[in-house]
Amino acid sequence: MFLLNQGTLPPMDPNVLKMKKAVKANDCYGPVLERVKTSNLAKTQNEPDNADPPPPGDESFGGTNSTSIVPYNPVHNSNGVVTHLNAGGNAVNNIIMIPQKKTPSMAKPKWHAPWKLYRVISGHLGWVRCCAVEPGNEWFATGSAHRVIKIWDLASGKLKVSLTGHISCVRGLAFSQRHPYLFSCGEDRQVKCWDLEYNKVIRHYHGHLSAVYSMALHPSIDVLVTAGRDSTARVWDMRTKANVHTLVGHTNTVASVICQTTEPQIVTGSHDCTIRLWDLAAGKSRATLTNHKKSVRAVTFHPSLYMFASASPDNIKQWKCPEGKFIQNLSGHNAIVNCLAVNADGVLVSGADNGTMHLWDWRTGYNFQRLQAPVQPGSMDSEAGVFSITFDMSGTRMITTEADKTIKVYKEDDAATEETHPVNWRPDIIKRRKY
Repeated sequence: MFLLNQGTLPPMDPNVLKMKKAVKANDCYGPVLERVKTSNLAKTQNEPDNADPPPPGDESFGGTNSTSIVPYNPVHNSNGVVTHLNAGGNAVNNIIMIPQKKTPSMAKPKWHAPWKLYRVISGHLGWVRCCAVEPGNEWFATGSAHRVIKIWDLASGKLKVSLTGHISCVRGLAFSQRHPYLFSCGEDRQVKCWDLEYNKVIRHYHGHLSAVYSMALHPSIDVLVTAGRDSTARVWDMRTKANVHTLVGHTNTVASVICQTTEPQIVTGSHDCTIRLWDLAAGKSRATLTNHKKSVRAVTFHPSLYMFASASPDNIKQWKCPEGKFIQNLSGHNAIVNCLAVNADGVLVSGADNGTMHLWDWRTGYNFQRLQAPVQPGSMDSEAGVFSITFDMSGTRMITTEADKTIKVYKEDDAATEETHPVNWRPDIIKRRKY
């Protein structure tokens, strides 16, 4: 009601305002103002006759027009030292001028070539949920809601082999760096180890009480970590199939798990809006990051920096290991972000439920490209989600698996230069960040 009346109020008279301020200043600082006046008078009497008078109305000299309460009378020497005079005109102290601090400038983002779609692979009969590239970078595997794992040639996009054995949606895949093994997990609570020399299942890891959503292999020791809807992450000995640790602490589905050789060796992101950093030796949580306001569906390590990123519908956040120190927010991808991937060049990609993909410069958090994959014939509008993003071993090709039952392969645009695709970088406009 008062806001509505704001425009109908009579305009304020500036003379009245000035008078009001003068009355208030006199009331509050009357004795001080009297002393200032007397000190100014004494100073003018002490000044020699040949000194140049200060310019009229120059407040910086503490003249009669000055509104300063305490007179400021600096005298600059040739060596850059300021001598302050007291009311009697005597030097009080010498203060060296401190240069004024500049506002911190935003770092200029590195230029990245834009990415373009160059191949669409069809073959699955259901949503394609996960992808993994083998260490030799010759082929990759995808798992779908149709319960089948398919292995494709990376160069040509041709199907090599289909593996059947899961009785529900396949949600996670991982290749071993040291063995000819492929690990898979799914909504049937099963975790399988496939020997790719025989294309057969050689081990099962039993223990999860509900669907298994994510898995990761430790890079240096023969340990497998799986996580899922039973709010736990389980650490398995790859050879003996023993459940070494059950990482308990999350209160909702654990959507994503990643591993690295250094501390923290395991990081999990959960629908309870937290990220947990785990001590693998003790099997205990060493830190819980509660910055996200919504469920964390993806976490990924940077391949060379000691950092990781996490994605949630509110923001993508970057963290520094080992204690999980918050670095910065990457805001602007206003959708449910399902997956993250980053390559050695510092390109971070986030894929969302509505089919959008945002590409970011890792260091500055600058969003240099936004992609929306073309609609595939026969798919509905609701089938636009990106479920996983994987870079190949060289980091030059990007494989996405989507809800329209296709696998899309992207590469950098070779013809693009800094002139054709300039960095739209505006350091003067600093956005109000949401935390």
